[in-house]
Amino acid sequence: MAATQEQPKQRLIGGPGMLLVWLYGVMVVGAVSRSAVQISTEFDKAPLAYTLSAVAGLVYGFITYSLVRGGETARKAALYCCAAELLGVLAVGTWTLVEPSAFPDATVWSDYGMGYLFIPVLLPLSAVYWLRKPRSEQPG
Repeated sequence: MAATQEQPKQRLIGGPGMLLVWLYGVMVVGAVSRSAVQISTEFDKAPLAYTLSAVAGLVYGFITYSLVRGGETARKAALYCCAAELLGVLAVGTWTLVEPSAFPDATVWSDYGMGYLFIPVLLPLSAVYWLRKPRSEQPG
C-alpha cells in the first residue's frame, strides 16, 4: 500500500494577501470591539445595528483565519465568505439608505461602510479579486 503524501499548503498571504490579512485583522478588532461595547451598554437602543456589527466582526475573523491558514480549501472558504460579505455590505448599505429609520445607530456596513472609509465594501472586492483563482495558477 502506498502512503499518500500531503501536499504543502499554498500560501494565501504572499504579496497583496498579507495586506488583506492586515486589513481584515484591523476590521476584526474594530467591528468586534465596537459591537461588544454597544451590545453590553446600549443594546436596547439599536439591537439590529449592533447585532449586524457583531456578525460583521465574526465574518472578518473567519476570513482572516482562512487567509492565514492557507491551502485550497481555506482559499475557497475565504472566497465564498468574501462574496457573502460583499452581498451583506451591499444589502445593509442599501437598506440604511432606503430605510434609515430601521437603524437608529450605524452598523459597520451602514452606507456601504462610510464610517470605516468605505473599507467594508472595498475589502471584499479586493479579496475576491485576489482569491478568484487557485494559487497554483497564479505566479508566485
